[in-house]
Amino acid sequence: MPLITVDHSAGLDERLDHDGLAVAVHQACVDKVAARIPACKTTFRSAGENVVGDGAEPVQVLHVEIALLAGRTEEAKAALAETVLGLLPAHIQDPAGVHLSVEVRDLDPAYRSAIA
Repeated sequence: MPLITVDHSAGLDERLDHDGLAVAVHQACVDKVAARIPACKTTFRSAGENVVGDGAEPVQVLHVEIALLAGRTEEAKAALAETVLGLLPAHIQDPAGVHLSVEVRDLDPAYRSAIA
């Protein structure tokens, strides 16, 4: 049940391969934490503004958050984070200088899901 959120600088809107990145992250979730492809859901959010450090230089940022049902080991979550971090540049046109980050966390126990 991975819920994946990709937050990125607006300057990456046209440089980011949304579909390719989502499919690659979904597969990484299958490979590293035994998720099922139909359960993977990815949302992309473009941030109008980002400030890094003292804000003196414009910087592009891409952050991926993967929220999982509890039960995965810290080692499995870390392996997923490393895998996803490693695949990000391949899905950004001209990735040089983009600040990349990944967080893998457990969903709150109160999380619920349904298909309407």
